[in-house]
Amino acid sequence: MRRSTYRTVACLLVLVFPAGLFAGEMTPAAMLYSHGGTMLNGLAVPRSSALFSGDLVQTGADSVANINSTGSTVLVLNDSLIQYEGDSLKLEHGGITISTSKSMSAHAGDVKISPSKGVLTEFEVRDVDGRVQIAARKGDLSVTDQNGTSTLAQGQEATKDESSSQTSPKNKRRQTGPVPGAVPGSAGAILDSPWAVGIGGAAIIGVTTWVLVQSDDAVSPTK
Repeated sequence: MRRSTYRTVACLLVLVFPAGLFAGEMTPAAMLYSHGGTMLNGLAVPRSSALFSGDLVQTGADSVANINSTGSTVLVLNDSLIQYEGDSLKLEHGGITISTSKSMSAHAGDVKISPSKGVLTEFEVRDVDGRVQIAARKGDLSVTDQNGTSTLAQGQEATKDESSSQTSPKNKRRQTGPVPGAVPGSAGAILDSPWAVGIGGAAIIGVTTWVLVQSDDAVSPTK
């Protein structure tokens, strides 16, 4: 009975452990480089840090930041707050410049800006007092808002209004300190990393072995 139990536990660990490991390796990530007083999830970034989907990046009045991911580079302008979402960026306020060959998009309120074609595209987005300013530097853009989708040709600029459902622009732009309720950088994705999976797997093995050993000691010879 004891040998059969050990064999069952071992099979379960073999099946579950690789799945968690592969899931951790598939988490999209980028690198953040700070030039001045940049905050990541409310904590200061000395020079650089790994960036995971859901992380908040905030620059000060005299600082900028760069985000590098596969096929895309982003310049976060001064006095800006953005959320990194893997293949897109959510602009809360301030401005960003995106250069991408992977069709990285940007959101500002209900306005979505994305490359029209899967080629190298460069564009700038600013969110100032509830108005979204868009400039197509290289390549055409698709701009979607509550009125539908339109094309912004290379070299053109456009201005769109945020949806009224968004937070009051004045309240958003007065926020200059760390993001409230923030957690340390990349904390949201640390549980998906291979290290965390490895530690978790070791803990499962240890606990399972302890339980089985305790169970064997408690059983009487007759049982």
